[in-house]
Amino acid sequence: MFLTLLERSWSLAQHNIGTLARTGWAYILVLLAVNFAIGATLSPTAGFSTVSYMTEPVAAADEGGLRLLAVLANALLGFSIAIAYVRRILIDARDFPLSLGKRTVNVILNQILLSLIGMAALIPLIIVALLLAAVTGGIGLFLLFAAPFVALMVVQKFSVILPAAAVDDPLTLKDSWRATSGLGWAMAFSALVMSLLAGCLIGLWMLVLQAFNAVLPADPIMLQIRSALFPTGLTLLGVWIFASLHATFYGLIRERFAARLGLTQTDYENADARRLHAREKAKKALERVRRLRKS
Repeated sequence: MFLTLLERSWSLAQHNIGTLARTGWAYILVLLAVNFAIGATLSPTAGFSTVSYMTEPVAAADEGGLRLLAVLANALLGFSIAIAYVRRILIDARDFPLSLGKRTVNVILNQILLSLIGMAALIPLIIVALLLAAVTGGIGLFLLFAAPFVALMVVQKFSVILPAAAVDDPLTLKDSWRATSGLGWAMAFSALVMSLLAGCLIGLWMLVLQAFNAVLPADPIMLQIRSALFPTGLTLLGVWIFASLHATFYGLIRERFAARLGLTQTDYENADARRLHAREKAKKALERVRRLRKS
């Protein structure tokens, strides 16, 4: 199951790079503008000694505050891109290019909740591991090494609430835990591998930007653009990898649920056809209303 999850997640990501651009283009432009503005504020003329303002050492308290604001802005826009991307993949939603509302808040709150669950699972495991290490040595050290992975497994079993919230599915933590029965370790291994992949891609992105710096002239505007591109690319890579992973998790548990109900592929196709027919009827009705208004 681990290999199935990993293969499906990576295949989904590969085939939806264009989907990420089409659904998130407006957020991406805002993301670039925000990062450019913050970089220009931190260093209006000289540029930066590292690849981006985000990787520069913090020299003053006000710079730290501005850097924190940048992190929050990147996170907010990243969640917005992820929601639009997941909604297009899972339910073929075609929302307004820029949207910030209750749905976004719900996804962010769910992510905060998952982080708290992860810490609540990790801290007791570390305490127990340290106590055992003081008494038994090897067993405690093994548990200390395994504790982060166990916490990751717990978080991943609950993580289906993220794509569910993106598509307005009222899935609860209890539902997520039960729906992922038997998938916990496979989900954890998949998340670990995809995290390593994301880290490698981010490192490669940094090397590409550094290579551009060596080739392109040392113009202040170009330095600011490079500075803005790094956090923008970091955010997009994270969204692309992890939104694809969690969309795969959500799709898999829905397939399992449909199998229990005895639904077939034909049932899915018929439902899709009815949805498309209803959408076309709605479009035609709107066109008739517009023509009546014009006349």
